[in-house]
Amino acid sequence: MTIRPVKTAVFPVGGQGTRFLPATKAVPKELLPVVDRPLLQYAVDEALAAGIERMVFVTARGKNALEDYFDVAGELVASLKAKGKTAELAVLETTQLSPGQIAYVRQQEPAGLGHAVWCARHIVGDDAFAVLLPDELLWNPANPALAAMHDVYRQRGGNVISVLEVPDEHTNRYGIVTPGAIDGLVTEVKGLVEKPKAGTAPSRLAAIGRYILQPEVMTILSAGKRGAGNEIQLTDAMAELIGVQPFHALTFTGTRFDCGDKAGHITANIALALERDDVGPAVREWLKAQVI
Repeated sequence: MTIRPVKTAVFPVGGQGTRFLPATKAVPKELLPVVDRPLLQYAVDEALAAGIERMVFVTARGKNALEDYFDVAGELVASLKAKGKTAELAVLETTQLSPGQIAYVRQQEPAGLGHAVWCARHIVGDDAFAVLLPDELLWNPANPALAAMHDVYRQRGGNVISVLEVPDEHTNRYGIVTPGAIDGLVTEVKGLVEKPKAGTAPSRLAAIGRYILQPEVMTILSAGKRGAGNEIQLTDAMAELIGVQPFHALTFTGTRFDCGDKAGHITANIALALERDDVGPAVREWLKAQVI
């Protein structure tokens, strides 16, 4: 069987971002910056590094700024050109994708991650596709998460998810893997449980917001079955593919920042700032001054 490369990625970006109010009253949480790049830009860059050619953003009412961000800012470009600001123009070019490379779909009700992914079904079609949750900043510039997953997919086919080990007391926050055979960083997935009750988790391997899935998951999601939180859960739909199709988890090697959480977002800003030559020294000096 020929395994075709994954070319389409779905980005569920319809959430209200209530944890970041009042900022998200006017700015979508996916556009909140980490240093000087929005969260969503990091996820898109990761997708591009994995060979993704088409980005599908599942948005909601009030998210028009997401569309504007990836558009050509004509007046700004003209102004920068007139002032000879070539460095700034180069930065802007990294936010502009080719015409037709982005599609936008509305999620008209907040019915869960599975529902958001299902909203993209007509664009995804009959091919395998990726899902990236921009709130999860998976930082490994040398070996980006989705690119590493794509390598596993090319070798094994089926479905591939990204996982990390989490503390026992945190397993009730995630979709947790029931593990099978282990081959290095790749674990066979025998089962998936969404937010298991304390003490019942089959492992500490938690799904962390990156997925490569077969299109059959859309058929399962079409049934609209409700799970945890009375929402249509992507984890529940993926669980129905186990045993029917190959299913593997790749342990992420890098640093994960949960930017859906205020502390995680602040930590990400500090950590990535420290890696930068332009702002790192000043941030490092400030941090030193805070240590008593």
